[in-house]
Amino acid sequence: MLSQTLSFLSRLKENNNREWFNQNRKWYDEARSSFVAFVELLIPAIKEFDHTPGLLEAKDCLFRIHRDIRFSHDKTPYKTNFGAFIARGGRKSRFAGYYFHVEPGASMASGGIYMADTATMRRIRMDIDTYPEKFLAIVESDAFQKGFPTLEMESLKRVPRGFPAQSPVARYLMLKHISPIHPLDDGAMASSNLIARVAGVFKTLYPLVDFINTAIEEE
Repeated sequence: MLSQTLSFLSRLKENNNREWFNQNRKWYDEARSSFVAFVELLIPAIKEFDHTPGLLEAKDCLFRIHRDIRFSHDKTPYKTNFGAFIARGGRKSRFAGYYFHVEPGASMASGGIYMADTATMRRIRMDIDTYPEKFLAIVESDAFQKGFPTLEMESLKRVPRGFPAQSPVARYLMLKHISPIHPLDDGAMASSNLIARVAGVFKTLYPLVDFINTAIEEE
């Protein structure tokens, strides 16, 4: 379904400059259109088990391909991926949701909460600490661990102040983000059942998204 999108991104990775991009603008438009069409199909597939995204359209969820290079040593002008975050309010939502990412050799279905502000993360940690059995039943279930081999990407060095160091969920309280990853190989991008596969991954993620959003709503 997204083989053309992946092909464009592969070439962009080799030619990440404005001259090449402008010469291949039509190819970019076609690659982006394919990604948009995929996201438009993915949104209703997610709403079959999670109604909270509401009346989102793909344009509400997509991230720009242009990089912000103002404070970066890397001055390449373009991202070499397409990404969409599907959650209530779209890509800038403060709530947990579902993230789909296409990049040569690094595509993924992910989600949860990423780079939340300090107050929001404290509220989430409070619920994890208050309802440890419920949280562990989600993230340590066989289905979840099979679907998301990666959960802990960045952690604090110690349990945050105000939380018990000996808590059964201490390792989760130290997470900077709660954004599990389901990797997708390049071959998956060409599969005719990609929508069903990604929607299935997100359905497995839904209990965690719901747990996090319940905590956020309590603020």
